[in-house]
Amino acid sequence: MFMKADFSDINQIMEIVRLTVPEMNAYGNYQWTDSYPQASDFTRDIENGDLYVYKNGDHMLGFICINSVEAPEYSKLKWASDEKSIVVHRLAVNPEFRKQGIATRLLDFAETFALERRLNHIKTDTNSLNVKMDSLFKKRGYNVTGEVHFPGTEAPFVCYEKLLCN
Repeated sequence: MFMKADFSDINQIMEIVRLTVPEMNAYGNYQWTDSYPQASDFTRDIENGDLYVYKNGDHMLGFICINSVEAPEYSKLKWASDEKSIVVHRLAVNPEFRKQGIATRLLDFAETFALERRLNHIKTDTNSLNVKMDSLFKKRGYNVTGEVHFPGTEAPFVCYEKLLCN
């Protein structure tokens, strides 16, 4: 079940982050580290009403942050649409529940969220070394728009977009 996250979810969210960071780092992806994301990032997401969790009973299967806030670096790219869009920020799946289609369901949720708001365009990005997210976005029909560099990061980030309706 998808629901807006609340402050009582922070510990489970941070446990997913704690388990995910070493896995990402093991294949050379340092998009997430010990210093990012922090509980304060998720607290802000909850305060803004942008963080959603996917649960089965008491088990958190994953989470996703979605809103219409674009990184300033996005303005350097040529997007397929200039209309307001939904932006996917932080997405993670609990390692205990991987390979069960959870990430696909999280993106399905974001796409439905956009369509319910009559927004037909989704944007997102991931570290160029994040081969798992790259594969997921491409499998889900997201197109590469270009690359950006975020302050304090070494590797470029690949930006993706998907038009939901023509």
